Amino acid sequence: MSAKVIIGAQWGDEGKAKIIDILSQEADVVVRSQGGNNAGHTVTVNDDVFKFHLVPSGILYPDTLCIVGNGVVIDPKGILEEITNLHNKGISTDNLKISLRSHIVMPYHKTLDGIKEEYRGNSDIGTTKKGIGPCYMDKAERSGIRMCDYLNKEVFEAKVRENVEIKNSIIKNVYGSDVQYDADAVIKEYREYLEQLKPYFADTTVLVYEAIKSDKKVLFEGAQGTLLDIDLGTYPYVTSSHPITGGVCVGAGIGPTMINECIGVMKGYVTRVGKGPFPTELFDATGEKIRDVGHEFGTTTGRARRCGWFDAVIGKFAVRTSGLTSIALNKIDVLADIDKVKICVAYKKGDEIINEFPASLEELAKCEPVYEEMDGWGDISNIRSYSELPETAKAYVKRVEELCDAKVTMVGVGPNRDQNIYVD
Repeated sequence: MSAKVIIGAQWGDEGKAKIIDILSQEADVVVRSQGGNNAGHTVTVNDDVFKFHLVPSGILYPDTLCIVGNGVVIDPKGILEEITNLHNKGISTDNLKISLRSHIVMPYHKTLDGIKEEYRGNSDIGTTKKGIGPCYMDKAERSGIRMCDYLNKEVFEAKVRENVEIKNSIIKNVYGSDVQYDADAVIKEYREYLEQLKPYFADTTVLVYEAIKSDKKVLFEGAQGTLLDIDLGTYPYVTSSHPITGGVCVGAGIGPTMINECIGVMKGYVTRVGKGPFPTELFDATGEKIRDVGHEFGTTTGRARRCGWFDAVIGKFAVRTSGLTSIALNKIDVLADIDKVKICVAYKKGDEIINEFPASLEELAKCEPVYEEMDGWGDISNIRSYSELPETAKAYVKRVEELCDAKVTMVGVGPNRDQNIYVD
């Protein structure tokens, strides 16, 4: 049995897609288990760039079964556009399967997402306004619409009409907006989308279970990152699902005993999009250099990411909360030609040293990083073996291992598939 989970171990954008793409070469099945098209994965193959939002990046391999699990919320129009883009690049989606239990992002979800952000004013969360949060709200409220509902015309239409009536009332009477939806128009539009998606429908929980029981290699690809988890992240600046390894079990419909390896992807520095405390954030030329060299702009939104030094308090938190068995340390090439690199080893709040990541954002905002300084390294983008890395770079990797209490098994030295080094 070989079932691996790959998650983001920071605030997302750690370069998971490249690691997933590399490991997908040996996978029989690749599964996406949470989030929506608010997340983005970028894979570079030679000079071709693929941007994934809902379709698992394993789709680049024609013999790999790619599954969108029940924990994902799906914008039908969005995933159809993604499928079309793949077809235009000569990529088949014949092996794509979508869970009958996955929830559908409806147009009123997007409207409510945008209106609520405007309503929050300066206290906005910084959502992508793609309707993900409101869709998960309906799911939790038990009023959501699932893919399987489309297969029963009467059920589908009744649920759309009921939701449109309620959402129109909320949009108008709570938020004072003039946006209103016509149920017949929504039904017609979404019938067209879902009819095109119907060939992809499946009970994916069965497919995943049978694949693992048959000793196939199954890879679970996480979206977003640990600190965006709805329970364990920097609440309320989080997503509406569980990007940690535990979320895979619920979002794919399997038990925890079926997973035997958990890989956390970290960058050699940290980035964050949107608001909220960020202890190691850099506001100087070094931060700008990291952003420019690392191309730290969102796949989904294009927003510039905030950049800071590596934070081992976060790293240790991710290892503990997701039971990580190893770390893939990505993008250390971005730190090339920086004379002195820093690692945050603890936080300081007043006279108190804090070694664990705080639950309270108010407490986190008062924390200052305690740094260790290490010698930097030059260009390593052409290196392909760990032994050839500069001693300073290897010392950095080793220190990350010690502080996070997990083995670094892969080191990324560039965006391409071949720019990944397995650690001896």
